[in-house]
Amino acid sequence: MSASPAFPSVSSVAPPTQADLLNFVRRTAADTELVDSLPLDPEGRTWVRLEGPGGSEAWLIGWPPGTGTGWHDHAESVGAFTIAAGELKEHSLAARLPADGWKTLELSEDVDRERRLPAGKGRSFGQHHVHEVLNESTEVHAISVHAYYPPLPQIRRYSRTGQILRLEHVERPEDWQ
Repeated sequence: MSASPAFPSVSSVAPPTQADLLNFVRRTAADTELVDSLPLDPEGRTWVRLEGPGGSEAWLIGWPPGTGTGWHDHAESVGAFTIAAGELKEHSLAARLPADGWKTLELSEDVDRERRLPAGKGRSFGQHHVHEVLNESTEVHAISVHAYYPPLPQIRRYSRTGQILRLEHVERPEDWQ
C-alpha cells in the first residue's frame, strides 16, 4: 500500500486591515515607557520608526507646539493614528480625489471635515485620504503613533488656497527615512 504524498498547507497571512492598524496604534500609544523614550525637539517634529503589524510601516512622532504636516495623502496605503499625549487637530477632505493625472482641483464647498483628537483618541482611514494634522497648542508637545499598510510608497504634498487644492510635489521613502 503506498502512502499519499504529503502536501504542506499553504497559509497566507492576510494583510492588516484598518481595524488592525488602529488596534496596534492604540496599544502602542498606551505604552508609556515607549512614548516617554521619544526625544522631543522644541523646533521640529521628531520620529522613530516602529515595527508595525503584518509588515506595516509604523512611526512614533513628536509634535512641538505650533507644528503640522501640511496637506498630504498616503497614496494607496490605508492607515491609522492615535494620540499618545497632548492633542492634535485634523482637517480632512470627505471626497475621493483622482489618484493621478491632475495638478489642480477645485473642491466643492461641502468636503471639509475637522476633528480634534485628544490623548487616547485616534482614527483610521482608507486609501488616498487627504488631510493635514496640526498641534495647535502654544505650549504642549503632542505625541502620536501612526501605522500604514502597505508601507508608504509615496506621500503627495498639496497646497490649498480656499477651495483650490494644488499638487506641489511627491515624496518617496528615501526622502523621510
